[in-house]
Amino acid sequence: MRKPTTIAETRAVTDDVEGMQQFNTLTRRIFVVYLPLAVFVFVLLFPFYWMAITAIKPDGQLTDYETYSPFWVVQPTLEHIKYLLFETSYPGWLWNTMLVAVASTFLSLLASVFAAYAIERIRFTGARVTGLLIFLAYLVPPSILFIPLAFIVFQVGIFDTRLALILTYPTFLIPFCTWLLMGYFRTIPFELEESALVDGATRWQVLTRVILPLAVPGLISAGIFAFTLSWNEFIYALTFISSSENKTIPVGVLTELVRGDIYEWGALMSGALLGSLPVVILYSFFVDYYVSSMTGAVKE
Repeated sequence: MRKPTTIAETRAVTDDVEGMQQFNTLTRRIFVVYLPLAVFVFVLLFPFYWMAITAIKPDGQLTDYETYSPFWVVQPTLEHIKYLLFETSYPGWLWNTMLVAVASTFLSLLASVFAAYAIERIRFTGARVTGLLIFLAYLVPPSILFIPLAFIVFQVGIFDTRLALILTYPTFLIPFCTWLLMGYFRTIPFELEESALVDGATRWQVLTRVILPLAVPGLISAGIFAFTLSWNEFIYALTFISSSENKTIPVGVLTELVRGDIYEWGALMSGALLGSLPVVILYSFFVDYYVSSMTGAVKE
């Protein structure tokens, strides 16, 4: 005797049929799925392809479009990469960028965790207003802030040092990371925290043993954003750093490889391509945590 079909099974079958109706023909799948996906992938990857072929093109092919195709390379060379790594200060710029990005990201996450936890979990008077003000601080353009920050940097005596960037980058990283972590902490059930407090745990123990382990995807997501913003920052690095050995990649590549009206395109593209690899690797390793942070923490 056949078992009666449950309501859940009926809904599942119905939803599956209705969801696939719009893709029941090849033509519709091409125009609805494959074509938009192909356009998106092309727009996303073409700049990297252009940087890659320009980095390995000989100088004669960079401007001779009548003889050589601009979208392909004949007789590739590594001279531009060799020049960049061994005849410029690019390795030093890479180290400076990595050090500044890691240090400023760590400081920003440390301050943002305390701020987001206090606003979302302690709920003191004016917590919501404080959270809104912190987010509004992130919307202030850096082009306005770098003038008073430059005065402070000169007064403190850290101009033309990596410490100047490490201490100024959190001014725009902390508001953003705090706003991001506030939303993630909000998804963690209050019952977990209340149970720990009833069992005798302190606020510090609740934060370190209950909240932070559940908020690892949110912390990684905020860290990736902070690291990326620090890695690509240009205005502060251009204003607070003057010596070549202390420059970061965005500033060093632009100021040292462009001499008047002479653009060293091969070295420029090599520097841009190598400079983007650490961020690409970072995203590829932590993409699962990044996606999970978009869905929140433990569901009630």
